[in-house]
Amino acid sequence: MTRGIYIGRFQPFHGGHRSVVERIAEEVDELVLGIGSADASHTARNPFTAGERIMMITKSLADIDVVTYAVPIEDLERNSVWVSHVESMSPDFDVAYSNNPLVIQLFREAGVEVRQSPMYNRGVLEGSEVRQRMIDDGDWESLVPDAVADIVREIGGIERIQMVSDTDANGE
Repeated sequence: MTRGIYIGRFQPFHGGHRSVVERIAEEVDELVLGIGSADASHTARNPFTAGERIMMITKSLADIDVVTYAVPIEDLERNSVWVSHVESMSPDFDVAYSNNPLVIQLFREAGVEVRQSPMYNRGVLEGSEVRQRMIDDGDWESLVPDAVADIVREIGGIERIQMVSDTDANGE
């Protein structure tokens, strides 16, 4: 049995993330989804709580044939011990999946096999684009699984991100 780990902020979990998980599911029996920056929420960059992201991931992947574990991982501002921090918060894993150069380097230095996965429509399918469309009342729903759109509506996510993205400055 092979267990992989895929770490992301998933702010929110979008179609690109789902495509990566589908690809990884072809190579592993089980997949840990490490929810990075789990301690951050209610900001323009990190509008959703770790619990809300767990709901998004769990409901979005219910139809994929791989056992998944969503695990919150709080930020740690000490890169030299980051992998051991991740390992302490996660079930054991055999391989890490990432395209982030720092994450790749840290896992490799710790002796963990790292595999990169293709990016899917990266110009559009990225969290910053989804969040900006939410702020601008644009079409964000087409970029996320239906379950994520349902959860964002359920928790008042659009109102939240618009509110926390606003400013009290007078434009000067």
